[in-house]
Amino acid sequence: MDTFTPGLLVLVFAAFFAGAVDAVVGGGGLIQIPALFAVHPGESAATLFGTNKCASIVGTANATRRYARSVVMPWRTILPAALAAFALSYAGAAAVAWLPKDAVRPLILVLLVLAAIYTLKKKEFGEQHRPAHSGRRELLYALLLGGVIGFYDGFFGPGTGSFLIFLFVRFFGFDFLHASASAKVVNVATNLAALLYFVPNGYVLPVLAAVMAAANVAGSQAGTWLALRHGSRFVRRVFLVLVAALIVKFAWDTVHALI
Repeated sequence: MDTFTPGLLVLVFAAFFAGAVDAVVGGGGLIQIPALFAVHPGESAATLFGTNKCASIVGTANATRRYARSVVMPWRTILPAALAAFALSYAGAAAVAWLPKDAVRPLILVLLVLAAIYTLKKKEFGEQHRPAHSGRRELLYALLLGGVIGFYDGFFGPGTGSFLIFLFVRFFGFDFLHASASAKVVNVATNLAALLYFVPNGYVLPVLAAVMAAANVAGSQAGTWLALRHGSRFVRRVFLVLVAALIVKFAWDTVHALI
């Protein structure tokens, strides 16, 4: 870590690109995590996941701040969802001990395909911001959504941001821009919960995490600027591209697990 080796340059670029993508529709881990494993194959998985979380939480928090300055944030929905996600992410992490991830992967693949089909069929899906709930129902739905996604992120993780965006649009009537902004707050909560485990147990490469965090923040600046400039229609297109990439990844992993 004393000099900018080719491997470190790869990770800096990956962190920047991950921050940009994550700021728009989530999914930065699909870029950062494979890069970390490729450059540091000798490190434990927990250390690389912890390093990834340290870098990504800074970028996600920065994106949240940028969105909050330009978009009216629906805090009455976001905060209960974030609190539930924070709490249930622990339960998701604990579930790894008794429920094999390979058993869940086909279900996630099906859900991603259904989300993509639903979004493609409804051409105006997520283009208008029309909050659908208020009062106790809004609180109940927010707690339920946050809890389910928090559990998933603690247990498995990939695609958390995309699922959040889809659910905020589908169940709360948000447009894609507000859904993306809301998803960032919940993502910060789930990442923070994971870090409360990774950091005290030493599962972080601190210098690398700091360098990647700086690159991730720069990427999040670019991604947030693009989302705010081009609006919900742009976020919808990027969302569909990312979901397609997730479908390919999960299909490949599912087939590979069966062979």
